[in-house]
Amino acid sequence: MHRLRPISLILFALAFALPACAVPVVPVTIVAEYPHDPRAFTQGLHWYDGRLFESTGLYGESTLREVDLESGIVLRSVSLDRREFGEDITVVGGRLIQLTWENRYAYVWDVDTFEPLDRIRYRHRDEGWGLTFDGESLITSDGSDRLRFIDPNTFAERRSVVVRADGEPVTRLNALQYIDGKVYANLWQTTRIAEIDPMSGDVIAFIELGPLVERLGQVDVSVASPNGIAYDSEGKRVFVTGKLWPVLFEVTWR
Repeated sequence: MHRLRPISLILFALAFALPACAVPVVPVTIVAEYPHDPRAFTQGLHWYDGRLFESTGLYGESTLREVDLESGIVLRSVSLDRREFGEDITVVGGRLIQLTWENRYAYVWDVDTFEPLDRIRYRHRDEGWGLTFDGESLITSDGSDRLRFIDPNTFAERRSVVVRADGEPVTRLNALQYIDGKVYANLWQTTRIAEIDPMSGDVIAFIELGPLVERLGQVDVSVASPNGIAYDSEGKRVFVTGKLWPVLFEVTWR
């Protein structure tokens, strides 16, 4: 999500009240920086088979892309219908799945050709925000405090968990990434990523992306929320960027 709302830099980091709790806050360390299309309203990132894929949003501008990591050049791209707003992406068995926001459809693409394979109607009424895959289920977010675990073939809901930090709900879960048994979720309109236990929904830590916003300097943070997390499981690398960011960062924490 998504709509542009003016807020100051200070309010950007505090746009909604995260629960006061003892959950640790861990700052990221920048490992490397790569060029990124500053016109891309990034809604999702995914690393698959040595390649970087990106979903961009906004009505009339939403795309699915393959991007060269080193140069930031868009190698290929397909546009969504002008009435659809692209959201997060993941890959399951050679099928690249892309959510849409209010349209409540998921597109299924051939990951190698971008040939459209299917368009699946969500079986629940919630909007599409975040998407990842844990090896068995798709995991989706809808901006609320809930993660849903979905059958990757039928999109039927298998179970759901409420995300909480010290017992208090954590809302606005956005772009998702599954890494080594944990779910990582951008928290919309903040500079944080929540590290979540997918069985209990408990937040283990908040990953603070403030150092990246500071590094960007003149970027308009009133619209350029951090969004998009990709994981290279072979290289053990994590990549993050944001809406309209001119840089994609490789980061680490702890």
